[in-house]
Amino acid sequence: MTTKLINDAKLAEINDLGENSAEFVIKPLFYGYGNTLGNSLRRVLLSSIKGAAITSFSIEGATHEFTTVPGVREDIVDIMLNLKNIRFKCHTDNPVELTLEIKGSKQSEKDGDPRVTAGDIKLTSDVEISNPNQVICHIDDPNCTLKMHFIVETGRGYLSLEQSGRERVHGDMIALDVVFTPVLRVRYHVENTRVGQDTNLQQLTIIIDTDGTITPREAFEEAAAILVNQYTALAGSTTVESAPAPGFTTEDDDSGLKTSIEDLGLSARTANALINNDIHTVRDLVMLSETDLKELKGFGSKAFDEVKEKLTELNF
Repeated sequence: MTTKLINDAKLAEINDLGENSAEFVIKPLFYGYGNTLGNSLRRVLLSSIKGAAITSFSIEGATHEFTTVPGVREDIVDIMLNLKNIRFKCHTDNPVELTLEIKGSKQSEKDGDPRVTAGDIKLTSDVEISNPNQVICHIDDPNCTLKMHFIVETGRGYLSLEQSGRERVHGDMIALDVVFTPVLRVRYHVENTRVGQDTNLQQLTIIIDTDGTITPREAFEEAAAILVNQYTALAGSTTVESAPAPGFTTEDDDSGLKTSIEDLGLSARTANALINNDIHTVRDLVMLSETDLKELKGFGSKAFDEVKEKLTELNF
């Protein structure tokens, strides 16, 4: 059979691997498209998914990052590193100002643990934190009162320290370089697969881990939408005809596509010709073009007319 069209990709399976991890199986793909789609999706997932992070902060009593805070175990540089690990989910595109104020004596009362965590930040209705146990610092002096202010912003990709410093909401705050992406890790692998007689196909499996502020499926769909927008802008008015993914359709499984060829009421000669060509269900049949049908071994014009009439009767 001669390949005339490139089949559309099909998301065949989504398997949850953990609370914030999922596996996506795309098959069957036109040969070579496993790496083409896998690499492009991976790059977009790691670089372009929208997220939120602290872009600047201030600590009462500290004027720059190369100093210490009396009563606090960590210096400002260590606190900066801890702040970068706090994972935010922001419901607005505008910068959000948050505060934290806590006394060392209060921290000591918590099972003797002087830790200050992300859960101690006073949130607004626009912001959520997915890892409230993330440590910010430790207060060793029970008489110390720690006061901090934060600016949380949304963005994509990486924001350098220089750029973050230029765009600070408040000029007296300490700027942070930021990685906005909520996607922590992406792996993919490609393997060969087949549908019916066609063995020159591929299967792409992508595993996505996120930080909990977005689900793996949301990240996957956003990455695909970004690529669609980019390529659509480049394609102009040019369109390319494509074929449905072999073995798949948008219809539900109970719509008759799983019906066996033997149950269609075709003549024995026609049914045997289809089965001998590895066509066993209506799903297998509707994936073939009229030309493909005519080229089947042992499939004559009468069998073609019979099948065409049957498919019309079944609204396929």
